[in-house]
Amino acid sequence: MVGLKPSDVPPTTAVKFLGAGTAACFADLLTFPLDTAKVRLQIQGENQAMQAARRTQYRGVLGTILTMVRTEGPRSPYNGLVAGLQRQMSFASIRIGLYDSVKQFYTPKGSDHSSITTRILAGCTTGAMAVSCAQPTDVVKVRFQASIHLGAGSSRKYSGTMDAYRTIAREEGVRGLWKGTLPNITRNAIINCAEMVTYDIIKEKLLDYHLLTDNLPCHFISAFGAGFCATVVASPVDVVKTRYMNSPPGQYRSPLDCMLKMVAHEGPTAFYKGFTPSFLRLGAWNVAMFVTYEQLKRALMNVQMLRESPF
Repeated sequence: MVGLKPSDVPPTTAVKFLGAGTAACFADLLTFPLDTAKVRLQIQGENQAMQAARRTQYRGVLGTILTMVRTEGPRSPYNGLVAGLQRQMSFASIRIGLYDSVKQFYTPKGSDHSSITTRILAGCTTGAMAVSCAQPTDVVKVRFQASIHLGAGSSRKYSGTMDAYRTIAREEGVRGLWKGTLPNITRNAIINCAEMVTYDIIKEKLLDYHLLTDNLPCHFISAFGAGFCATVVASPVDVVKTRYMNSPPGQYRSPLDCMLKMVAHEGPTAFYKGFTPSFLRLGAWNVAMFVTYEQLKRALMNVQMLRESPF
C-alpha cells in the first residue's frame, strides 16, 4: 500500500470540504506560474497596438515564464497568488468537496452506482455553485496575472489584493467584481464535469477491474486523465473568460461579442491559445490536488476517529 490506508469510516462532508480547499491551495502553490503563463498567452494578440508598445512577445510556456522573470522580476509568475489561494479555499471546497454529497442527492434511492448523467449533473451543479461564491476572487486573480509591470518607472494599478477589490468596485461598480460570471460558470461547469466525472470513472474502473488498488498510483493516473480531458473541452471557454475578465469597460459588449471578435480578428485557433500551459497546469494541478486530497481525507478521518476513541 502506498500512502495512508483508506479509513473504515467514510469521510464526512466537512472533511471533504476542508480537505478539498487545502489540497487545491497546495496544488496552486506548485502550479501557479503555469497558470500565469497561460493567461499571458491567452491575452496575447488581443490588442496589437498595446503589445507593440510593450515590445513583449511570449513564445511557449517556458519562454513566457522566462520573459516575465527577465522583464518583470522573479516574483512576477506569482502575481495574483493571494487572490488565487482565496479563490481555491472558497471555490474548490464547494466544487470538489461537495461533489460526492450532490452526486448522492441526485442518485435514485436503492441504486448501487451513480450513472454518468447523474455524475455530470452533480459536476455542473457544484461547479456553478462554486463560481457564484468565488467569482470576485477569480476576477482579481486574472487582473493581477495579466498586468505587466516593467520596473520602477512602471506604475501598478493595484497596490495589493484588497486594494484590487476596492478599486474594481469603485471604478466599475460591484458588477465589475462579477464580470465574466456567465462564461466562468460555463467554463467551470465543463471543467468540473470533465475533472470530477473523469476522475471518478477512471478510478472506479481501475478498482473494479483490479488493475490497481486504492493508492497513490491509482490516484495519479485518474488525476492525469481528468486534467487532460478538462483541458481539451474547456480551453475555448477559458480563453473567452480570460479575455473578457481582463478587458477594460466597453471593449466587449458581452462574452458572445468577445468570442465573435476573437474569431474575426484571430481565427478559430485563438480558442486554443495557451493550450500547452493549460494542459501542463491542469494536469499537474489535478495530480497534486487529487493525490493530496485523497491523503488529507484519510489523515483527517484518522484524526477524527482518534479524538472520538475512548482509549
